Order: sequence, then C-alpha cells, then structure tokens
Amino acid sequence: MIYYGKQNISEEDIQAVEAVMRSDFLTQGPAIQRFERRVADYCGAKYAVAVTNATSALHIACKAASLGQGDMLWTSPITFTASANCGRYCGADVDFVDIDDATYNMDPEVLAQKLQAARAAGHSGHLPQVVVPVHLAGQSCDMQRIHALAEEYGFTVIEDASHATGADYLDGKVGSCQFSDMTVFSFHPVKIITTGEGGMVLTNDEELYQKLCLYRCHGITRDPALMTHESDGPWYYQQVDLGFNYRMTDMQAALGYSQMDRLDEFVAQRRHLVARYNELLKDLPLRTPQVMEGANPSWHIYIVRLDLTRVKKSKQQIFAEMKERGVTLNLHYIPVHTQPYYAKLGHKPEECPVALQYYREAFTLPLYYALTEAEQDKIVEALREVLEG
Repeated sequence: MIYYGKQNISEEDIQAVEAVMRSDFLTQGPAIQRFERRVADYCGAKYAVAVTNATSALHIACKAASLGQGDMLWTSPITFTASANCGRYCGADVDFVDIDDATYNMDPEVLAQKLQAARAAGHSGHLPQVVVPVHLAGQSCDMQRIHALAEEYGFTVIEDASHATGADYLDGKVGSCQFSDMTVFSFHPVKIITTGEGGMVLTNDEELYQKLCLYRCHGITRDPALMTHESDGPWYYQQVDLGFNYRMTDMQAALGYSQMDRLDEFVAQRRHLVARYNELLKDLPLRTPQVMEGANPSWHIYIVRLDLTRVKKSKQQIFAEMKERGVTLNLHYIPVHTQPYYAKLGHKPEECPVALQYYREAFTLPLYYALTEAEQDKIVEALREVLEG
C-alpha cells in the first residue's frame, strides 16, 4: 500500500536521539536551544520557540498577540481546524476569508474587500485583531499584500506555515517574518521535517519572544526583569501570567536538529516529484497545482482537482477504487466553516463559495521524500485506470 505521506528517519537521526537519551537532559536541556537557533538561522528570523505541536504554537502566538474575549481572528477555510481553533482557545470570535481559486490560499483581494466592508459599516469590533494566512501544501500566501493590509488596518499577522518548512517566498525563506509578526511551523511525522510531534513559533519581535517563552512554560519565569518583586534566593521563580505546559523534549529537538541536515534535500526531492506529477498527469481530467509568482513551495502535499464535467465517478468511488489498487488518497481539507462546531456559531457554507467548490473537486495524492519514481508511475497508472474506466 502506498500511503499519502510518510516520515523519513535516518541512522543519524536515531543516533542523535540516542545521544540525548544517554545525556543528563531529556527535557528543558541544551538540545532545545540548539534546534531553535538552527531553524531561526535557516529562515532568517531572530527568535524561535519550540513547543509540543503546531496547535500549541498557534495558541501561544495568539496569546502573545493579546487576542482575547471580544476580539476577532480571521483565517482561511481550507486548513486544519487548529488555524481557527487557536482563536477560540483565547475566547475570540473567528471568521473566514475565502480562498484564491488558483493557489487555494487566502485570497488577499477577498481579505481587502472584507476589511473595507467592515470599516465602511462602522463595525470596528468586526475587524480582526489577528489574521492567520495558511500556506497550503507548502506554498506561501501573498504575504506582501497581506502585510500591506495589516499596516493599513492594524492587525497582527501569524503565518500558519505548518506545511511550508523550507519554502521560499520572494527573496527569503518562509519563516523570516519579513511580512508577518510570527510564523508557525509543524513537525508532525508527515511534514517536511519531523520531531515526532512538535511545532515552533518564529518572530523578530523581542517582546513577542518573551511572551511566547512565558506562555510555553506555565507563565513561570526566573528572569528578575520579569518578576514583580525581588528574588528570595537561587531557587526562586514566579508565575507572572497564566501559561501552559507546551514544552518540547530534548529528544524531539535532537531529532529535529538532525533532520535539518537534510531539509534542503527533502525539499528538492519533493519539488522533483511534483514536477514529475505535473508532467505525468497533464492529459488526465485534473487540474494540477499552480504556483504564484514569487513563491517556490516546499510541497508538503500534492493536491489535484477533478474536472467534474469529464469525470462521472464520485470522489467516494475514486478513493475506494484507488485503495483497491494499493494507493491511499487523502483530502486537505474539509472547509472549516462547514464543521458542526462552527455551524453552531452561525457560519454558513455559502460564506466561502470558492472553498466549497474546491472541496467538491480536490483530493491529495501521495507525496513524500522516499516515494520512488516507480511508485509514482504506479499511482498515476492507477489513477488513469480509475478516471478513464
């Protein structure tokens, strides 16, 4: 069976984790800072904070942005639910900005229109305090345009780059925070690099960095500069805010640091396989991915869209028949605003019509570093049989 995603663990990765397990620190040790520094330097950001997963990274990023009760967070409907849930964790309301039909990322023109409409109606409370653009499949959103809107309307930008470790945008790396306040990465096993589970927040703002560190670890500090009164002694700490236990272990950090040795290799192979898919699939009744000018995706996943005027089978049939041929497909994602939880909050499917059409047509083909060309040929041949049969 060929699955849609798979981690790649080398002997060097195993040795790196084993070295930590033989050391004095399994958590809160030096491996964390080494991994944080390496990712920050790779991306060109000043600060990085490693955490348990990308969901917790989004949560503390929203907390650091002072998102709270009565505030508003806007994000894309085509994402994993965490991109929206992070706002709800903070007590904020959530709204959705429809996607661009070409890239499947947040449409900056729809964002601009939605902002203008809220301002014109005098609904300042309906303007977002935080906007979370999602780099679907590893392709950056139009961050230059979104940043310009953030400057005009005063919202904080948190890039959800869970899919986009190693991706390029304009003259830099996704994660540089050139056009955002914070960027979040995911290190889940099927992502570009893995720490087993894990995530990270990058920023160039020292104040945000201090808050992120605080919220990661119970709101507790040993830094005298952050304490409300003098220390009682070398054992002393203070809880100065309500935080969480979102600490990454040194074992995870060691795995992530080792995986960084091959990040560019991982991305190059994914780009090769995507280019090959594009060529092999060009005569099938599908739309293959389109890349925005200025972006060079890292390709966490490979999404295609059915030409429903030429394909008469349902997606359920296609999924089942591909599985019979030894290939598992997936779908990224069900529009978040249609989920029962968000429907109960008043969201209607028709709010994001482009996302709905995307959902009718889209599915995800297998893509991972160790996928061979022979396996890719098998996937394409199976898909050809299913769609043309």
